[in-house]
Amino acid sequence: MGPNELARKAVDAINSISGEHPGHRAAHAKGTLCAATFTPAPDASKLSRAAHFRDGPVRAHVRFSNGSGDPAAPDFEPREGRGIATKFYLPDGATTDVVGITLPAFFVNTVDGFFDFCRARTPDPATREPDPAAIGTFLEHHPEALTAGAAVLAATPPESYLRCTYNSLHAYRFVDDSGAGTYGRYRWNPEAGEASIALEDAETRGPDYLQADLATRLADAPAAFTLVAQIAEDGDPVDDPTIPFPDERPWITLGRIEITDLAHDREQGDDVLVFDPTRVTDGIELSDDPVLRFRTHAYAESVLRRSGIARDGV
Repeated sequence: MGPNELARKAVDAINSISGEHPGHRAAHAKGTLCAATFTPAPDASKLSRAAHFRDGPVRAHVRFSNGSGDPAAPDFEPREGRGIATKFYLPDGATTDVVGITLPAFFVNTVDGFFDFCRARTPDPATREPDPAAIGTFLEHHPEALTAGAAVLAATPPESYLRCTYNSLHAYRFVDDSGAGTYGRYRWNPEAGEASIALEDAETRGPDYLQADLATRLADAPAAFTLVAQIAEDGDPVDDPTIPFPDERPWITLGRIEITDLAHDREQGDDVLVFDPTRVTDGIELSDDPVLRFRTHAYAESVLRRSGIARDGV
């Protein structure tokens, strides 16, 4: 089966969980777009010669979202990863993206495993909830999902999108001016610090409290995150998104993003932004992670379904 047919089946599988919602993303359907500026750290160019780590500041878009494919899903759902997607506008007119989520790891490390994951999460028509037996069978066959699964079970709703830590899950090869490469994974650390709230508190704030909170906070003052990369050592699993790097691996600061306001451009109608973790630029290369490399095909299919046009690449 070719990648395009697999992509169609992947979007169908996601829709089987959350339903079909024309005009919306297949996953992370509910979100808010923001305007931002990224400033590289002084030593970021030592790790990567990428333009946004060398020349700055650069303009950026940031989209915060909930993981569900249902745009009406409430913000207080605790067992759902929150996402951050960032697009950097480079000096030569090109763009590059970083996509992160609040989970420490992904659930599966193969495309076939992703289909198994979706089947296990598909609601039973009678209960409208996933079948616990199906989830148990999935975990028996996919023990690699336990790290992400434990994080989901332990999660409580965030106080704010701006007080979450977001991980890239996938590793990238950062290339410096000499051509030497180093693998690492991104993380966005909130300058305001992490904070979550009890489910009961989140429910009283309403189904759209994260969206409302974002608008209120940015109306008062900009918010910021620090972009860091955790550096892999020989033998670390750079091609497997289900296994985090060991805690003792070093971190390098790459820069700071300041989120200034809500942005209403390119989020409605046909001209919508696409945040693709495989859209890299010179100085950043993809790992051989099969889930990472498949995502671009699934994103293209999702864009085609919601807009009726082929993805424009930006």
